[in-house]
Amino acid sequence: MKKFLLPLCAVLCGSASVYAADVSFEGSQREIIKITPERNTGLDMVYVAFDTSSLTRMVISGVSQGVAVSRYSNLGGGFAEPVPVSYDGADAVVSNPVGDLGYIITDNGKSTYIWLVNYAAHYLRLESAAPAAQQDCNYTYLDINGSGDAIHYYTIDGRQVELSREIEAEYLTLEWDENAEAYQQVSRVKDVPHLSNPVVITPPLYCNSVFHVSGDRFLKQWGLEQSVQSSLVYANGLDVHTKAEQTNLPDDGPDAPPSNVIKSETQGMGGSAPADISFRAYVTDAVIHNEWQIASDEMFEYIDYRFNEQNLDYTFTDEGTYYVRFVGSNSDGSCEAVGETYTVSIGASDLRIPNAFTPNGDGVNDEWKVAYRSLLKFSCTIFDRYGNDIFKFTDPSMGWDGKHKGKLVKPGVYFYVIEAVGADGKKYKKGGDINIIRSKRYSNSTDSVE
Repeated sequence: MKKFLLPLCAVLCGSASVYAADVSFEGSQREIIKITPERNTGLDMVYVAFDTSSLTRMVISGVSQGVAVSRYSNLGGGFAEPVPVSYDGADAVVSNPVGDLGYIITDNGKSTYIWLVNYAAHYLRLESAAPAAQQDCNYTYLDINGSGDAIHYYTIDGRQVELSREIEAEYLTLEWDENAEAYQQVSRVKDVPHLSNPVVITPPLYCNSVFHVSGDRFLKQWGLEQSVQSSLVYANGLDVHTKAEQTNLPDDGPDAPPSNVIKSETQGMGGSAPADISFRAYVTDAVIHNEWQIASDEMFEYIDYRFNEQNLDYTFTDEGTYYVRFVGSNSDGSCEAVGETYTVSIGASDLRIPNAFTPNGDGVNDEWKVAYRSLLKFSCTIFDRYGNDIFKFTDPSMGWDGKHKGKLVKPGVYFYVIEAVGADGKKYKKGGDINIIRSKRYSNSTDSVE
């Protein structure tokens, strides 16, 4: 036995041998399938024969008359036993090679290491496929019934390695498409190395699907592929994507006038009340119950509002910070999918009133507008010096362009009265003067002056 320890050490200390004898087999009516193993196995080649009992000869070409052949089992090359070798001209021959064993071919101090698989001892038979009786939130379990044990081969040091059958379980599921902002149906294939139930599908099924199971790769290559089809497997996987958009933000495009809303110190959505925000949820098929939650604490230990809707349009009117998220659950509530948490901050109310403007058409300070934040109610009346009300408005984002009945009023002093209520409950009642300043440049305007 000791004479095999040196080649064994060479393999253990390195990788597959640089030298490899040319090996072929005779007697099989079907192709001998060659599989190149990982280099760390130390093997040069794995051969898969349909039925090794039909093999008559293993022919080794390109070797000398002094070639030695031994074979080993799962115990490794250290326990290899010599096998008889004959010669057919320049070729060495091993008669009736036995399957599911490894072979060491040594010639002039160089060795080739192979493993011969007897597929007949591991023949795949597919009978049926069906969802497993028990499912959970994170995986879909599929039972593939039949016979198809793990095919193993062994390295020179006796380490077991599985030769995957590459049985394919093809099915449909959903995948999020960021560009389309939608779940799209896609085909996926689960590679099953051997039959062992249950087969675990992850991520779980996001839509109902039929499984098409076929294989294995050896039967495919021999034209004997087997296949079965499951009944409809119902989706059990929950997934959700959400988006939120504030729909009443001031227009701040390049051609728009500057907003007169006082910006909040906080970042993100909200700012000035009322804040209209549109929340949208996109869910997979197993999501049956939809709920948007609004809470005052980020951990959602105390939920202020629940809305059993997939899409929610909500107006935030009170000062404070709010947290919003979507929760989708399955029919019995045993599984949940939670979307992104959105933070909405509504700033305290504020009102700042200018006392002059210059409606001269130069694009600068042409309109009298208050600066404000989080005003829920607002009314403003402008009077001339005789007490006549000449302009009214109730939207704080609007302003006065210095006109009355379509004509510009004369320069001078005018008066305003404002009443407002903030999102924080603060009440405003203010009055004061407005100075209209008109430069000489204004005399070129075609607008008449009262």
